[in-house]
Amino acid sequence: MKLIRDTWLTFTYESAQLLRAKFLAAQLLSPLTYLLFFTPFLKSVMHVRTYGEAFLSYLPSLYCAMGVFGGFFAGLALLLALREGVIARFRVTPLSRVGLLLGRELKYVVLIGFQAVAMTVMAFVLGLRVPPANLLLALILLAMAILIGVSISYVLAMLIPNETALANLSNGLAQPLALLAGVYIPLAVAPLWVRDVALWNPFAWAAKGMRTVFLGHIGAPVVWEATVVLAGLTVVAAVLSSRLFAREIA
Repeated sequence: MKLIRDTWLTFTYESAQLLRAKFLAAQLLSPLTYLLFFTPFLKSVMHVRTYGEAFLSYLPSLYCAMGVFGGFFAGLALLLALREGVIARFRVTPLSRVGLLLGRELKYVVLIGFQAVAMTVMAFVLGLRVPPANLLLALILLAMAILIGVSISYVLAMLIPNETALANLSNGLAQPLALLAGVYIPLAVAPLWVRDVALWNPFAWAAKGMRTVFLGHIGAPVVWEATVVLAGLTVVAAVLSSRLFAREIA
C-alpha cells in the first residue's frame, strides 16, 4: 500500500507541475499537425476509399511514434531534475525510491495518452470508427510501450549523465526502433531479415497489436502475443530502472 500511495503522491505532484506550466497544449501541437497535414495524402497513398479506413492503420503508427520518441526523451527531464536538486529534495522525505520513479514514469503515460486521445477525437471527426473496447485495449498497449521507453530512457540518463550525449543516444536509438516498428514504412514491404529483426523490437509488437485491434480483430493471436510481450518487458524495465534509481540516489 505504501508503494501505491508514494507512486500516487509523486504522480499528482508531477502532473500538477505540468498543468501549472501549461505544458499540455504545447504537447498537442506536433501530433495534431501530423494528423492534419498527412490526412490529405492518406487516401491516395494507402489506396483506400475514406479517411476513416486510412486512420485504422495510420493512427496506431502515430501512437507508436509517440510512445517511442516521447518515452526515449523522458530521460532528459530526469537528468535536469537531478541536476537542479529536485530529486535530492525528495530524498529527505519518507517517499519510497521506487514510488518516486514510478510516479514520474506514469506522468508520461498520462501525458502521451492525452495526446493519443486528442488525436483520436479528431480522427473520429474525420471519419474513424473504432469500438470503445478496441480503442481501450489499444491505449493499454500504448501505455505499456510508453513505460518501456521511459524506463529505458531513465536507465540511460543515470548511466550517461550528460545532456548532449544522452540526447544524441536517445535519438540514435529511437529512430531505428521506430523504423523497425513500421512507423515510417510498413514492415510488410520490408525484406524478410528486417522483419525477423523487428521481432525483437517491443515497439513493433505494440504497433502490430494496436493496428490489429483498430482493424477489429481483437481476438487475433498477435494481439494477445503483443500484450504478453509488452507486459513482461514493462515489468522487467520498470524493475531494472527503479533498482538503478534507488542505488543512484541512495
